[in-house]
Amino acid sequence: MPTFRDHFAFAASSYASYRPRYPAALFAWLASETPGHERAWDCGTGSGQAAVGLAPHYGMVVATDPSQAQLASAARARGVEYVAMSAEASALRGASLALVTVAQALHWFDRARFFDEVDRVLCPGGLLAVWSYGLLTIEPAIDAQLHHFYSDTLGGYWPSERALVDTGYAGIALPYPELSTPRVAMEASWTLAQVLGFLSTWSAVGRYRMAVEADPLRELSNELASAWGTTTERRLVRWPLTLRAARKRM
Repeated sequence: MPTFRDHFAFAASSYASYRPRYPAALFAWLASETPGHERAWDCGTGSGQAAVGLAPHYGMVVATDPSQAQLASAARARGVEYVAMSAEASALRGASLALVTVAQALHWFDRARFFDEVDRVLCPGGLLAVWSYGLLTIEPAIDAQLHHFYSDTLGGYWPSERALVDTGYAGIALPYPELSTPRVAMEASWTLAQVLGFLSTWSAVGRYRMAVEADPLRELSNELASAWGTTTERRLVRWPLTLRAARKRM
């Protein structure tokens, strides 16, 4: 298994504060498709955005991540148990889970070993669901600045795994027959400060700061401020969400 590289320890507290929450409709659909609701595993949980969303639907959500820094900042919720474990070698009991979820993290895994682990812990008829979201959009003038920042300013600093997110995990074969999934809108009403906080959690921003010893957000912040309006003004932020789900055979 590759050595774990913590791309987000530098921004663990900001990750917990500024990463977007997933829509309630996503978790309601997942719950409607699982054979039971006793236990779910949110793997690569980060600071727990998906685990917290799952909690109302399952008796227990085991939320795991190898990053101690991320787990220390994770949101607490009733029924969510955070444990430091890798995706590829968990301490979970075999055939004990109705659902395994991976939110914006599958690209970091050794997928062959992870899928073997999913097959071990998932009960017959259980569901594996993975999702990712791409570059945010707001309005054309702001989007152009964000695209330039993403592709040009940070282009050489993205880890190679990021390319899988850009394609919505196209080309990754899930281990079971796939289900048709609903289209779910992922959006939030944010201030400029919240957008900048979100951008500060990008792995490429951390790598840029280490390599260049400068903050790439400083110039972008000034550019966005001129197009945004007042500091308290909120704008609708959207992310393209790609959901894929597959069911283990009975």
